[in-house]
Amino acid sequence: MSLAHIAAEYMLSDALLPDRRGPCLKGLRLELPLDRIVKFVSVGAPLLLMSLAFTQEFSSGSPISCFSPSNFSIRQAAYVDSSCWDSLVHHEQDGPRQDKMKSLWPHKALPYSLLALALLMYLPVLLWQYAAVPALSSDLLFIISELDKSYNRSIRLVQHMLKIRQESSDPYVFWDELEKARKERYFEFPLIERYLACKQRSHSLVATYLLRNSLLLLFTSATYLYLGHFHLDVFFQEEFSCSIKTGLLSDETHVPNLITCRLTSLSIFRIVSLSSVAIYAILVPVVIYNLTRLCRWDKRLLSVYEMLPAFDLLSRKMLGCPINDLNVILLFLRANISELISFSWLSVLCVLKDTTTQKHNIDTVVDFMTLLAGLEPSKPKHLTNPACDEHP
Repeated sequence: MSLAHIAAEYMLSDALLPDRRGPCLKGLRLELPLDRIVKFVSVGAPLLLMSLAFTQEFSSGSPISCFSPSNFSIRQAAYVDSSCWDSLVHHEQDGPRQDKMKSLWPHKALPYSLLALALLMYLPVLLWQYAAVPALSSDLLFIISELDKSYNRSIRLVQHMLKIRQESSDPYVFWDELEKARKERYFEFPLIERYLACKQRSHSLVATYLLRNSLLLLFTSATYLYLGHFHLDVFFQEEFSCSIKTGLLSDETHVPNLITCRLTSLSIFRIVSLSSVAIYAILVPVVIYNLTRLCRWDKRLLSVYEMLPAFDLLSRKMLGCPINDLNVILLFLRANISELISFSWLSVLCVLKDTTTQKHNIDTVVDFMTLLAGLEPSKPKHLTNPACDEHP
């Protein structure tokens, strides 16, 4: 055996991918990077602001400070603070005998509304986890495994071709068999292509993904409505008039009709409101961008795998409307590109293919590796018509 043949065998052996089975693919990313950022921000920000509100309440004591009459004792002044915080109603004289009341309950409900917002924003994540992740993980495991296996099959095929060429005494027989195999499409493994083509007619994953992002937009809109309708109404009110003349105190003459109270937690209330508006205003374009990615194909990933035999979704123009499960799977294949070991090899081969002289007819990885192994990708010219050589 010549050194060239030994070098070709070593090169082909190194090009084979390791056989991965079982737990090797447990690190699959079942959320897109931007979706993960949206999840952490939309759920984590309300929880962080809630902790800020509770910290302020526990550190500074009562969130209001009422200006009780000077003849009130300390216990009476504490009762005024507690009673006014429990009612949290602003009394305003609208006429000689008319008392206009305005509730300031958003101040009291601030931490709990943030907790409800965090739970609401986590609902789309739960929907994705239970409705899409099981099917998506099985699809990704099969596709990644099959893509790598298709690449390995191509390399082993070239190894077998090289071995047959070395053992064949008649080059005519070898090239005739090779051309017959290509004509009968023996080198093609269409399982993965047909599976991906079938995914174009499936819409369960894309429907769940659209529903997840639509719910995020809906809940964000509801948050803006809540902030605009309730928080904006009390955003600039720092003081309010409280009435404690109820129950047994209603007939007490020494108790004033209204007591002025100051909201000491107004600064935290404003910070939380403005922060919520700013955070979700930033998240809305991200969610919309996630939705627009479903309107176009990731053709670069497909073009790289066009090097595999019988993987010609692009060249045969088999791609239709991009809003289907196949497009979602391609997005997640791009997110899990580190698990696709064959992608790096095929990317290198695509670059080398583009820089190779055009005299070689190179379509697939089989053709290119055949050329690298020292075999012509097609029958040499001096073997095309053996009869002419024997009878000049």
